[in-house]
Amino acid sequence: MANKYEIVKKNILDQILRGTYEKDQQLPTESDMMAAFSVSRYTVRRAISDLENEKFIYRVQGGGSFVADWSTTKKFEEIPKVIGILSTHVASYIFPAIIDGADQVLSENGFSLILANTHNDPVRERTALINLMSQNLGGLIIEPTQSAIDTPNVDLYQKLDQMNIPMIFINAAYNNFEGTTLLSDDKAAFYRATNYLIDRGHQKIIGIFQVSDSQGVHRLEGYLKAYQDHPNILPNCTPIMYKSDEVSDALQSTTELLLKEPEKRPTAIITYNDQLAIRIIDLIHDVGLSVPEDISVIGFDDFQLSQYLSPRLTTMTHAKQNMGKDAAKLLLQKIKHHKVTDIVYDSKLIARDSVKDIRKKAN
Repeated sequence: MANKYEIVKKNILDQILRGTYEKDQQLPTESDMMAAFSVSRYTVRRAISDLENEKFIYRVQGGGSFVADWSTTKKFEEIPKVIGILSTHVASYIFPAIIDGADQVLSENGFSLILANTHNDPVRERTALINLMSQNLGGLIIEPTQSAIDTPNVDLYQKLDQMNIPMIFINAAYNNFEGTTLLSDDKAAFYRATNYLIDRGHQKIIGIFQVSDSQGVHRLEGYLKAYQDHPNILPNCTPIMYKSDEVSDALQSTTELLLKEPEKRPTAIITYNDQLAIRIIDLIHDVGLSVPEDISVIGFDDFQLSQYLSPRLTTMTHAKQNMGKDAAKLLLQKIKHHKVTDIVYDSKLIARDSVKDIRKKAN
């Protein structure tokens, strides 16, 4: 739980960053803030002192506290040796590999890291951004939160831009904020993976996609394009879409399809990522079916555990550590004011044991 002075500081800083308090505008008096936040004078003074040290406000003796020209002040400071990484997740799945890749490059160049986690929640993202903006950063590597929609935190990204803090986006981009981006060619990857199943005789393929992220939207597009290129089986196309907090609904819909009679149920499932594929394999076993004998499964990301499952999971590669390294290299170039360009990674299919070839053999 945040200390009282941190709550006061965050509230004032948020209003400064939003533009509610403009340059040279006087802040409420200490007494007003004591009443508004139900805190002591010491707590208010500690919050104000922090903001003054971070150059967001200045004080006039006997006259109160005022909003500083903080964006200009921070532009011309010596570049700090701290880089922030803001990700939807930090300690699980493929994200440690991405962070490790970035850290290898940054530490070699004398930079240290601050990590922040949004849990794919825009409210958490806003809190994390405000906290990071008070850290005097040299740059930011960002994985967008719910990237399929316009970010409600675009004002903070614009402020970061005004502060001349370089940013690199990984895995996705925001529609309403332009930035240098590193991402996988998700549409092409899922087009290739879906065709891999079709080429092995599968016609009834469920595709399960998290569409609150642009990665999921593009993967869905690749799946649909593969079906569109095979119009004779297009009626069998069965996409299941869910938001990041609705995965249980997707699993329930999948269960209902798996419980159909053998001639009506799907023969294959392609999933948003390996993490979901692992849950789908458990689900298939729970309803008394097996992989790949009854249902074939393909994931995405080549998660480390995927090769140790039984059966070993067929999947598509993700750049992971290389993406982290490249993001750090591009960020260092931006810090030096060099021009950089986006990077798109091709994904390769890794054929393991979770897909069955069901084509009828010629006599």
